[in-house]
Amino acid sequence: MEAKTFAPGSRIGILGGTFDPIHNGHLALAEAVRTACRLDTVIFIPAGTPPHKRGERTPGELRCRMVELAIAGKPYFQVSRLEVEREGPSYTVTTLHELHTLNPGVELFLILGADMAVDFPHWRDPAGILSLAHLVAVSRPGVGLGEDELRALIAQPAYREISLVEIPGVDLSSTEIRERVRSGLHIADLTPTAVAEFIIQRQLYQGK
Repeated sequence: MEAKTFAPGSRIGILGGTFDPIHNGHLALAEAVRTACRLDTVIFIPAGTPPHKRGERTPGELRCRMVELAIAGKPYFQVSRLEVEREGPSYTVTTLHELHTLNPGVELFLILGADMAVDFPHWRDPAGILSLAHLVAVSRPGVGLGEDELRALIAQPAYREISLVEIPGVDLSSTEIRERVRSGLHIADLTPTAVAEFIIQRQLYQGK
């Protein structure tokens, strides 16, 4: 199901990633930012062909389905197939333009891990991104980044909202989950039950 459209003035969080697979850390992050930034909705956007990542990925439709299963029953979370259905590399600035076209007058909040925020100046058109969305950096273990440091790092005018949200204790990775599946270990405590069952049913992450 494609994310619904929103009324002008809505505060919408954008959380991108490969979500291969989505896990409880993603959900905790989204909920923490939704609460801290008073967002109406957080849209999960599984990446199609992310320009900064290489290697094989689970097909986009399966990754989208896992997100749908993970957020079922949570009306304040949505999933969008914008990037999965787009041909070629998925650039964030393109996605934000499309979201504004679909939802004129909304406020977009781009959610990044603090480790990704460090690399933000090297993304395609960072100034364009900040003209379209507020930036929310989420602290992760081992990445010490304060709000003043973040603003200096990005070197953008203060007219855009740049926030730092701390979520201590969340240290999961999709890589860890894939490795556990390959090793025959359980993952029910790392990802929603419906997602864990889907992974087993589809025999995902069984290869090398």
